[in-house]
Amino acid sequence: MSSVAKLRRLHLHLGVFFTPLLLFFVLTGWYQTVAVDRRKGTQDSDDWISRLTRVHVEQYFPSKAAEGYSTRWFSALVVAMSVAATATVAIGVYLAFRSIRSPWMVCLSLALGFLLPAVILRLSQSR
Repeated sequence: MSSVAKLRRLHLHLGVFFTPLLLFFVLTGWYQTVAVDRRKGTQDSDDWISRLTRVHVEQYFPSKAAEGYSTRWFSALVVAMSVAATATVAIGVYLAFRSIRSPWMVCLSLALGFLLPAVILRLSQSR
């Protein structure tokens, strides 16, 4: 098996394995970005969406029955997901360059991916 084929397989398996957790963080992060009335304290985590966003922020799922929380294992999983997601993104960019004859579109997409958020953040500043 060629090294590119091995990278494609690694990219596939890492992506599929971490997709549920990545989607969880994307969706709860989205909620925290757009929700006006976010509940911040553990005592305010009474509905399911507030409890899920608590996992996003504090790495534990609030429960009235729990006497305490240990975040060590979930935090380790999130670190592993972050490393794997970064590797998967890097592999994906590498494969994008390898799979196209003219890399200018990949370069343009990457440049826009960096520039557009920076421009939007800059334009949103009031003076």
